[in-house]
Amino acid sequence: MSSSMKTNIRSPRISMALPGPKAQALLARDRAVTTPSYPRDYPFAIARGRGAEVWDVDGNRFLDFMGGIGVVSTGHAHPQVVQAIREAAEDFLHISSDYWHERMTRLAERLNGLNPVGEPAQVFLCQSGTESVEAAIKLARYVTGRPRFIAFLGGFHGRTMGSLAFTSSKYTQQAGFFPTMPGVTHVPYPNSYRPLFTGPDQGKAVIDYIENVLFQNNLPPSEVAAVVVEPIQGEGGYIVPPDGFLAGLRELCDRHGMLLIFDEVQSGIGRTGRMFASQHWGVTPDVMTLAKGLGSGLPIGATVARRRHMEKWKRGAQGNTFGGNPLVEREYAANAAAVGEFFLARLRELQQSYPSIGEVRGRGLMIGMELITDPATRAPARALCEAVLTRAYHQGLLLLSCGQSTVRFIPPLMINRAQVDEAMEMLEAALKEALAMS
Repeated sequence: MSSSMKTNIRSPRISMALPGPKAQALLARDRAVTTPSYPRDYPFAIARGRGAEVWDVDGNRFLDFMGGIGVVSTGHAHPQVVQAIREAAEDFLHISSDYWHERMTRLAERLNGLNPVGEPAQVFLCQSGTESVEAAIKLARYVTGRPRFIAFLGGFHGRTMGSLAFTSSKYTQQAGFFPTMPGVTHVPYPNSYRPLFTGPDQGKAVIDYIENVLFQNNLPPSEVAAVVVEPIQGEGGYIVPPDGFLAGLRELCDRHGMLLIFDEVQSGIGRTGRMFASQHWGVTPDVMTLAKGLGSGLPIGATVARRRHMEKWKRGAQGNTFGGNPLVEREYAANAAAVGEFFLARLRELQQSYPSIGEVRGRGLMIGMELITDPATRAPARALCEAVLTRAYHQGLLLLSCGQSTVRFIPPLMINRAQVDEAMEMLEAALKEALAMS
């Protein structure tokens, strides 16, 4: 561990230099037996959590504003989640999707009731987001008879070989794994802060590029099974698309007989203040993929498709051993909307004092703060972003990054304004320290 990672911290939340002795011992044990491929940013070793608070093995207390990468939507050790796990375990832990059980059917009914695809749906359950994407692209090929797909630069859809073909948020995710599944063409995701096309409407420009350049010169639209897109782009930088973009994709897909797949693994289940991020624009897909917050910490994924598509799957066309062991918990979307608005306002106040904060963006509690080196060029401040994460950890605040230099905030959906205020205090201290180091 570098000396900078062991600096004494003034924060009253942290009682020692980090990592503490117990954490150091655990890291040393882990280094010998665990893959180095995990993208760990700083040496936090959790012992327990309650709500939005977590404690490390040395007893230091932190605020968790990364929420297990957006998974722990109801907070750590929510009593209803704990009780649901206990009740399910007392009945049975597993039977497999070869059979029926009431919890599995009830989950599919509840997902239908949320109307994610705008009409009656059927549900395929699995364990993760990448599996839900795999099922979605297999379904698209199956029902359309077409081999190709369109995805977006900056997108993250998983790491298995099919979903990895769509993932393009960092080249390191694909490095060493070529060839992935063939047939995926990537196009730019509309980013008004970093526009690639001329004109004020980057969403319209991207759709015009697909229709008038890609389809004319390189990609036969009659061979495209589906467009796969995140309604708000996650790993690529928490990019909120321009109004009209998703509706434009819906129209494009309808015109060419392609399916529209919304990957809401990170943005869904109340994260943005609506049950699904796509509801901010009133657009429904043919297929939606879900995971992360769906189980509030337990591994679960779901592919929800319009019934008229999914009912075409024949018996055995897709299966899963562990699918159908679900937990669905209380929705915190209203709190995410209200506290998220408050959080965005606080971050934009901070932005006024720090030119290195280029843009604050997001919906609900899916918020990104992009750091830059120069307001004129908007050059990404990669080193500063990494330093902010490290210094925030030493302050007692757990954060993650996304995109090239964006600090992302994805706390449990039950956080309150007082916890946001506390996080802001730690964030500003971390930013000051990071800037002083640069």
